[in-house]
Amino acid sequence: MTESNMLRPAISQLAGKNDSHYSLVVGVAKRAREISDEIAAREETLEEKPVKTSIVELASGKYVINS
Repeated sequence: MTESNMLRPAISQLAGKNDSHYSLVVGVAKRAREISDEIAAREETLEEKPVKTSIVELASGKYVINS
């Protein structure tokens, strides 16, 4: 995967706000599942992948991972 195809911000930048990479991955996956379930319940179509949305929410401070 080339650098231009990678998600931004980088995991190292996000991990600085959390205890570990593990908690970051679990938190992002949990939020992505919530996003996916919410969209399915409303019978809407996803505009972008739930993982990308959850990373953007985490980076912007909209979503916080509780350790």
